[in-house]
Amino acid sequence: MNSSMRLQHATPVLVMLLLALLQLSHGQGLAPSSAPQGPTSDGNTIDQGIAFVLMMIALAVTYIFH
Repeated sequence: MNSSMRLQHATPVLVMLLLALLQLSHGQGLAPSSAPQGPTSDGNTIDQGIAFVLMMIALAVTYIFH
């Protein structure tokens, strides 16, 4: 398979990945609070987000080179 065919197949995957990342940036704003409440997220949530991004990158790379 030549490089132009790989690019044609990889483009939709990369576009969907970028669209998913753009959707993450449209999160909800913080509500005003009267007292400090400490940390709002734990390390588990951050770890899951990083794992999701790495899995999407691995999927895209696998799809490109397959």
